[in-house]
Amino acid sequence: MIEFDNVTKVYSNGTVGLRNINLTIREGELVVIVGLSGAGKSTFLRSINRLTDISSGDIRVNGKSVTRASGSQLRHIRRDIGMIFQSFNLVKRSTVIRNVLSGRVGYHSTFRTMLGWFPKQDVELSLDALQRVNIREKAYVRSDQLSGGQQQRVSIARALAQEARVILADEPVASLDPLTTRQVMEDLKRINRDMNITTVINLHFIDLAREYATRIIGLRAGEVVFDGTPEEATDEAFAEIYGRPVQQDELLGGAS
Repeated sequence: MIEFDNVTKVYSNGTVGLRNINLTIREGELVVIVGLSGAGKSTFLRSINRLTDISSGDIRVNGKSVTRASGSQLRHIRRDIGMIFQSFNLVKRSTVIRNVLSGRVGYHSTFRTMLGWFPKQDVELSLDALQRVNIREKAYVRSDQLSGGQQQRVSIARALAQEARVILADEPVASLDPLTTRQVMEDLKRINRDMNITTVINLHFIDLAREYATRIIGLRAGEVVFDGTPEEATDEAFAEIYGRPVQQDELLGGAS
């Protein structure tokens, strides 16, 4: 599903984001990426849909090279990859349904989407996506009237309306309270399980990684230092990932 072939990323200031990454993420996995700030988690995630260009190597999604794709090829690959951000990335003044419909822009002409001309089946697909995250009743409410957790559910629904085969989530619960954090993680896990959507999530909190992942990848200074199951992710393993014993605030997800 997602293949990293000797991937390295060096930024213009000389900072190494990723170093010689070789791994495969299989279809239907729920992978959590953990590590200190600056370990390369966001670089790893954003390189999959080429929001970040790598310096060398190759990344393939469904057997197609993201690294070498251009123009319409890249647009078609990205159509299969939904992105969920910490800051939600919604148009706050637009209604929920309009934000979810933006997941369909890759299927229509720029002219049509600029005018907001979406066919009836797109609207129905978007309403079904909102139902999956239990906020269909908010479809015609302005997005800035929603709570943070509800806004994140809208961004998940947008990825579902996109009919993405891969969902990338970059610290999706970092700004949420403990209860809402669990609700959003349950949504992502249920969607992964029920729809077999490959899901890759960057998380800071270790207990969430252990609870929700089927596989945990630990990054340190741009290198993979752990790759295993939640059961194998012991405190000792996390000490290796973090370069020191883990702290209480890193262990307890959503702790206030």
